[in-house]
Amino acid sequence: MAKVIVVTSGKGGVGKTTSSASVAAGLAMQGYKTVAIDFDVGLRNLDLVMGCERRVVYDLVNVVKGEATLRQALIGDKRQEKLHVLPASQTRDKDALDFEGVGRVMQELVDMGFDYIICDSPAGIEKGAQLAMYYADEAIIVTNPEVSSVRDSDRIVGLLDAKTRRAKEGLDPIKCHLLVSRYNPQRAERGEMLSIDDILELLGIELLGAIPESQSVLNASNQGIPVVLEQESDAGAAYMDAVKRFLGEEQPHRFLEVEKKGFFSRLFSPTPRNAYAG
Repeated sequence: MAKVIVVTSGKGGVGKTTSSASVAAGLAMQGYKTVAIDFDVGLRNLDLVMGCERRVVYDLVNVVKGEATLRQALIGDKRQEKLHVLPASQTRDKDALDFEGVGRVMQELVDMGFDYIICDSPAGIEKGAQLAMYYADEAIIVTNPEVSSVRDSDRIVGLLDAKTRRAKEGLDPIKCHLLVSRYNPQRAERGEMLSIDDILELLGIELLGAIPESQSVLNASNQGIPVVLEQESDAGAAYMDAVKRFLGEEQPHRFLEVEKKGFFSRLFSPTPRNAYAG
């Protein structure tokens, strides 16, 4: 039975689309037939991050409105056979979607045999975000280690508890997973950002993983490659760890603490220059 997973947050710019792409690609790498749906109608970025922007002909709105079939709109990933993308429209607004139409698309994807349906939510708490989360079975809440981002994520947890199909039908609540993006343990240790323990205490949901600050995330996005495919990078490895935890595998949490240098690392590391030297 397919699972619908919403990737969401209250605040924009925290890494939802990057995370949606990497989670979807990671699940496909693990052998699961997966589709990632962009719900950010009017903006559309998931196709860019996944490197298929030149292949978009039809989109989610076209399918909901009956202007194209789902098979016409789905884009198969060229790197992962089991990965597909359903892009958003750039020319419509969010009112072009409705709960009934989205529900039909979800059911058709289930009938097509997808194991996971990843819904890349727009930021905020308005209709677009509510559409993305409405049919979810589980949620990945993406937050940055800053107070405003965590506070907005807490609001999203409340919506997941009250404004979804599961809530309205009295079913088991949506299981929430926390993904902390742009985490830097050195800065957290200096008090420049919230620590993982701070975030967990404020939100009270299970930690799926922490994605370290990394230039590789930007580089991969600019190349249209989900960073999870860049396994030599810390960020790529962290996303794959998170995917495996999501699937129930035991994975130690990495990148949460300041790496302690051994004697030889300290001995041979370059001596920092005095910023005020002449």
